[in-house]
Amino acid sequence: MGTGFVRFPNLGRTDGHTPVEIGWSSLAESRWFRLFSGRTDLSCNMSNTLTRNRFPDWMKLLAIMTNRSEHIGHRLSDISIRTFIGAMHLLPYERRIHIAGLATTHTVARMFSWRRRIRENLTLILPELPRSEAERLVRMVPYHMGRTLMELYSPSEFVARVRRLPLTGPGAEALEEAYRNGRGVVLVTGHYGNYDAVRAALIARGYQVGGHYKAMSNPFFNSHYVATISKIGKPLFRQGRSGSGMRAMIRFLRAGGMVGFVLDQRINNAPILEFMGKPARTSVAAAELALRYDALVVPCYGIRTSSGTYDVVIEDPIPHSSPEEMTQSLNNSLEARVRASPEQWMWTHRRWENTGSLPRSAS
Repeated sequence: MGTGFVRFPNLGRTDGHTPVEIGWSSLAESRWFRLFSGRTDLSCNMSNTLTRNRFPDWMKLLAIMTNRSEHIGHRLSDISIRTFIGAMHLLPYERRIHIAGLATTHTVARMFSWRRRIRENLTLILPELPRSEAERLVRMVPYHMGRTLMELYSPSEFVARVRRLPLTGPGAEALEEAYRNGRGVVLVTGHYGNYDAVRAALIARGYQVGGHYKAMSNPFFNSHYVATISKIGKPLFRQGRSGSGMRAMIRFLRAGGMVGFVLDQRINNAPILEFMGKPARTSVAAAELALRYDALVVPCYGIRTSSGTYDVVIEDPIPHSSPEEMTQSLNNSLEARVRASPEQWMWTHRRWENTGSLPRSAS
């Protein structure tokens, strides 16, 4: 069967000459298809699991309608985001950033149930927090998220504010030495503070810094998001273990470049390590890359300050050992930062899900 397409000649033009096509992977991944078919075990690789004649026509049509509704939903969401960002740019920078934070915590966080998820994660990880402090974090976490997004969507003003910030921390000298010697560097951070403050500050000093990013699920939003963060600096490499992005990233690293990774998202098939005292699936790709190409591994953070600027902190390099040991050290580094300023971390992540040891509702 392969991973081809289903063709429906009578669902295109009325004369039947423009067939509608839908990919088998899209069909299988549709949550509505899974619901109505009763199949919850379908994978993206359809070639070994199903044959075409098992799909009734009504089910195929349902999947097409679902794909179209998702397309419309992505488009409407993107239009809303663009409209909001455009309106914010009518305001001066500082007020723009503040109002974006307020809008996120009072509106966006409620719309997408972020507050509930933050509470659940805080209960799981920091059960000793007084209720008043937990509720403060429920408000402040989305506020910082909104500020960060609007800072990224104000690239020229954002860069102007961070380009002269000093590099602090014990790893700054090692970073400079690696740059002088042409040794590649893997920079590792998390969704904490503003991770692109580090990238912007290093690029302003003449360092060659690339960013490794995960594409957004909304393709319309992803398109202008990538274009926007490209204004902070290039190159950017899309996440994936194969393809031109990976090859370009390896060439860049081997030539002495620095590549930034954001480590703290759950990767379902990744090893289970520990983060914040609980098991968490964590990608070891950054450590594997560093070991293979003898690159320095450096934890780094753009930590928001009360004055509205950042401390750009470069920690000591992580010694080379096994990918799991190195990645655990990186988790420990981020954990220390999160415990010091929990409001600056993105507690909306489903970070501890799919480890086989936690209830699903707790992630």
